[in-house]
Amino acid sequence: MIRHIVALRFRAGVSPDRKAALYAKLAGLQGRIDGLAGFRSFANCSVELPLVRGFNDVFWFDMRDAAVRDAYLADSEHQQIGAEIVSELDGGAGGVFVFDLDMTAP
Repeated sequence: MIRHIVALRFRAGVSPDRKAALYAKLAGLQGRIDGLAGFRSFANCSVELPLVRGFNDVFWFDMRDAAVRDAYLADSEHQQIGAEIVSELDGGAGGVFVFDLDMTAP
């Protein structure tokens, strides 16, 4: 299983409702891409603010395997949602941090 973790640094003024709408669009991909599941989104509650660097939001998907991740990355709807998210970020694509964990690795 791959856990695809994405940390986001939204621009000041992006409302919680706007974030929720973007996350709902992402969650909808679960019915579109076979093997995509376990969508979760959270706000960062760290007190280590200098280390947070403005990455105050995170989401992840659990994916059956790397092939599902690759299908997700190539999916046109995912790319459209991703572009919409990037347009709301501080620094555009610089406001995204991605980390993929292979949950089956020792």
